Amino acid sequence: MINKILIKNVQLDMRPVDIYIEKERIRQIGEQLDVKADKVIDGTDKAVIPGFVNGHTHAAMTLFRGYADDMKLMPWLEEKIWPNEAKMRAEDVYWGSKLACLEMIKSGTTTFLDMYQRFRATADAVNEMGIRGYLSACCFDRFDPVLTEKCKEECERLYRVAEDYGSRVQYTVGPHAIYTVSGELLQWIHAFARERNVRIHLHLAETEEEVRGSVEKFGLTPVRYLYKLGVLSPRLVIAHGIYVDADEIRMLADHGVKVVHNPASNLKLASGIRFPFVEMKRAGIQVGLGTDGCSSSNNLDMVEAMKLAALVGKAWRKDPEVLTAQEVFEAATAVGADILGLDAGRVEVGRLADLCLVDLKQPAFVPNFNFISNLVYAANGSCIDTVLCHGKVLMENRKVPGEEEILEKTARLAYDLIKR
Repeated sequence: MINKILIKNVQLDMRPVDIYIEKERIRQIGEQLDVKADKVIDGTDKAVIPGFVNGHTHAAMTLFRGYADDMKLMPWLEEKIWPNEAKMRAEDVYWGSKLACLEMIKSGTTTFLDMYQRFRATADAVNEMGIRGYLSACCFDRFDPVLTEKCKEECERLYRVAEDYGSRVQYTVGPHAIYTVSGELLQWIHAFARERNVRIHLHLAETEEEVRGSVEKFGLTPVRYLYKLGVLSPRLVIAHGIYVDADEIRMLADHGVKVVHNPASNLKLASGIRFPFVEMKRAGIQVGLGTDGCSSSNNLDMVEAMKLAALVGKAWRKDPEVLTAQEVFEAATAVGADILGLDAGRVEVGRLADLCLVDLKQPAFVPNFNFISNLVYAANGSCIDTVLCHGKVLMENRKVPGEEEILEKTARLAYDLIKR
């Protein structure tokens, strides 16, 4: 068993260092460390970064990649996605999630916050692939009191199921959205999450249509509706959050709510481009970064997500100085980890050893005047050479054990699923 890893001569903040890892944590960082290790990794011509934290995914939707593209959000969901998801079996979710984990590992993600059905199938995939999954049990009650009670029972059951897994699998609650989940269930979930100290993962204020529907149905915009329900809290992580005004940003900040920006999905579904990253950050809100599922973003590449977030944020504001490369890099690493309460996201002694080695021999890093700028603006996920999570090597020299089987199996399953 490999419990001690030494990474030799790797670039950290543009200087060469050695990094010594014991079990799941970074124990030493320094020059020419004199320590014994079970495994030595040559970091020459590589830079070390924290593993990315993908703050919003639907992992098993890798099976829908390229299916039903170029559609509006609600027709896309109601006519294409939901009918096919209803046909999914545990085997589909398991293999689709394994494909997602493979893709994330190969592009440097070590932790993701997911929302999907069949919790155990996703958890099994995460457990086997070696990365971290904060897995949300997706709740829909569609304002039906009978389904509300079933959702409550399912939340309780899956919370206990999660105890069968190790620390890399964490349970979160996933009420889908305010247009599919009743206020009663949202209030119950709020209390449930407070009692068990778990995160709540919710789509919110994603489209103008959602905001209009909220005003028509509840008499309030989405954030104000949640405020009235009394469910804003530091445990709440909202995905998207495009359509919020200054008062709503203050409400979110006052209650410690976290927000995850999903630029690729927002662009492809034409949900909107004016995500208020700067205003949220100035108000004290922790803003992370996500890709959304592969059916709406088509890949899980957090390097590309960083670039999109920075460029779109600059473009709609007509200001090249906002949303710097460093800011979006922090959103994808340190802030993402903080949102989940994870002791990672930084290359520091004592932190969890969730690390990536970036290949500096790629054209995107020549010349290397500013490594972070090159990573954000010039590179993509293929620059990641080696990935460690929880002190274990998941990929080395861009090779993940078992990847051929995953690719072959999921391709067959995807076609079979659509034909059912």
